[in-house]
Amino acid sequence: MQHWLQLMAESLPSLLWAGLVFTIPLTLLSFTFGLILGLVTAIARLFGPAPVVVVARFYVWVIRGTPLLVQLFVIFYGLPSIGILLDAFPAALIGFTLNIGAYSSEIIRAVISSVPKGQWEAAYSIGMSWRQAMSRTILPQAGRVAVPPLSNTFISLVKDTSLAAAITVPELFQAAQRIVATTYEPLILYIEAALIYLVLSSILSQLQVRLERRFARYGGMLEANA
Repeated sequence: MQHWLQLMAESLPSLLWAGLVFTIPLTLLSFTFGLILGLVTAIARLFGPAPVVVVARFYVWVIRGTPLLVQLFVIFYGLPSIGILLDAFPAALIGFTLNIGAYSSEIIRAVISSVPKGQWEAAYSIGMSWRQAMSRTILPQAGRVAVPPLSNTFISLVKDTSLAAAITVPELFQAAQRIVATTYEPLILYIEAALIYLVLSSILSQLQVRLERRFARYGGMLEANA
């Protein structure tokens, strides 16, 4: 027992450093770019011309219908066969961005569609253009509804970044694998890595609860003023 505790204490700085330098930046960048891609895709599916709608649907269908690990392998190991070489981190960033973009687009599309048509009519009645109505009226209301599912997506992404170890990104889980290769103590080190992911997820879950409560109060104020 004492040996395991010592091993955990010695390996903790390396695991935390890998999480700080690779896991957290990969998560934040992937979610940010994926959210932008999801918004564009959702708007394209709802309001775009037929050819654009077809392309957007095809993208969502492919990404949602294939495993994330396979997508990462195609980008990192498959693309070099046609002359496209990517380092591990950019390959992982592209893979996670495409994945988050597809899933978040469905969330965003659903919440935009849930906004009553009367909100559009009210915006147009006071002289707003489509863009103004979308940015000032529709998206703020849709965003409040989208917070819980998008927060869940973000928390899942934190854990999914462990798949980047399969394409040699030196993030938290691969750091644990490297230590295991020298210490031959897989049980305790993988448990330690799992605990770090658990702590991160727990912190984010608490932040999600606070964010939902704040948006709920904001929504209540809007309804009261209405």
